[in-house]
Amino acid sequence: MRDEALTGGFADAPVEAARAFRAALSALARPGRIETIGGAAAPAPVSEAAATLLLTLCDGETPLYLAPSHDSPALREWIAFHIGAPLTDRAGAAFALGTWEALAPLDTFARGTSDYPDRSTTLIVEVPRLAPEGKRLTGPGIETEARLNLPEVAAFRANRAGFPLGWDFFFTAGTALAALPRSTVVEDA
Repeated sequence: MRDEALTGGFADAPVEAARAFRAALSALARPGRIETIGGAAAPAPVSEAAATLLLTLCDGETPLYLAPSHDSPALREWIAFHIGAPLTDRAGAAFALGTWEALAPLDTFARGTSDYPDRSTTLIVEVPRLAPEGKRLTGPGIETEARLNLPEVAAFRANRAGFPLGWDFFFTAGTALAALPRSTVVEDA
């Protein structure tokens, strides 16, 4: 095992995980709002926010898919040491990590079932930057509207059309985190 697999975990796991969990929930409750999280460092190209989410939301019973943009021996070792999450294919993933392009096509991920809509994949999408500009967001958790620089509109419209089934998204860049639950309406600006 490489030395970088042994580093990058939380210095104070209970406190840092609680802060990160609160930030993740806040981002989901307020789509488009950009939160700051940190405390973990995974091998490149994983952002600090994505590494922190993985440490907070995944465990030894959480199937994780790594898109080609992020799948590397170093990251696999880091996940095995710090999280123990079993790596899986797209269809079996509870969480997926990668760039927007590498995660496509989205319809290969679980969307949940009518009896269990929560059995869908949550996608952690790494983006170059997050900014409160661009696409218009409305729906639950948004007082009037919010803006977020999302990679496209069509996939989110299709996702919303299948509600209550669908995927929830976290977008990460550096220490920035934003979320887009399946209930959010996304439109061009």
